[in-house]
Amino acid sequence: MGAPLFHVLAIGHACWDLVATVPAFPVEDEKQEITALDESGGGPAANAVCVVARWGLRAAFAGVIGDDHRGQAVIADLAAYGVDCRLTERRAGHVTPTSLVLVNAENGSRTIINRKRPTAGLQLDAATLHAKLGEPRILLFDGHEPLASAAAQQAFPQAVSILDAGSVREGTLALADGVMHLAASGRFARQVTGIDPRHSADAADRALLALRQRFPHPSSVTITLGAAGAVSTYAQGLTRHFSAPAVAAIDTTAAGDIWHGALAYALAKELEFDAAVRLAVVAASQSVTRAGGRGSMPQTAPCSA
Repeated sequence: MGAPLFHVLAIGHACWDLVATVPAFPVEDEKQEITALDESGGGPAANAVCVVARWGLRAAFAGVIGDDHRGQAVIADLAAYGVDCRLTERRAGHVTPTSLVLVNAENGSRTIINRKRPTAGLQLDAATLHAKLGEPRILLFDGHEPLASAAAQQAFPQAVSILDAGSVREGTLALADGVMHLAASGRFARQVTGIDPRHSADAADRALLALRQRFPHPSSVTITLGAAGAVSTYAQGLTRHFSAPAVAAIDTTAAGDIWHGALAYALAKELEFDAAVRLAVVAASQSVTRAGGRGSMPQTAPCSA
């Protein structure tokens, strides 16, 4: 296998984020003052690949954005992190997705209101992928571009594939049983299994077992649990609980994306899976102690010990 021009290729959603912090969650039909406002690029796969690039690995992003001013800003922001965007299509007539993120200063929770207009999926072919990427070690998907993700898997069958399954959508369900590592949010697990894994450790174990039964082929299935860490099961049946450091959360925006970016980084560095998950949990925990989305990621990879 040839040497990688890039360590990680992320395929999926990129958008422009407006992150507004409010003293408490707004009451309907009343006014609320914003205490802080931040703008930056966003999107699950796009945020995750910025982690990889910031921490020193060669990373590329593929997705669809508009040919508008926000699309230009998305590309500029990714490039500022060192992400290669040659596989990102600026589609004529398409409106770049935009997210309004409300951060509740009382508890750090974030509520996302997204505008993403329907458009045809991104098209990638094997010749272009090989010419521009070499043989990447890691493929990271978020389910927003299932056709392009499947094309990348066919082009790079030796690459380690990761799916950030944030919620049930056509793309996440189509890809979930065909990746090496299925990393699901608590929301995805609840939507698929009917079990809320955040209720208790027992509920997390039951949800994990149900996910494994639904998607038997990945080498690992993981559920991220926010402040409760994560729980994983392997093909051999071993289940591991990963606790998160105790921190005071002020803003959880992009924490899940940072988790997945850290996992991709760790696996690209050929860490053992347990160590990779521990690193991801620590990175996400550190991110919630800082305000903002993409800007809250740690400057360097944390110690996973």
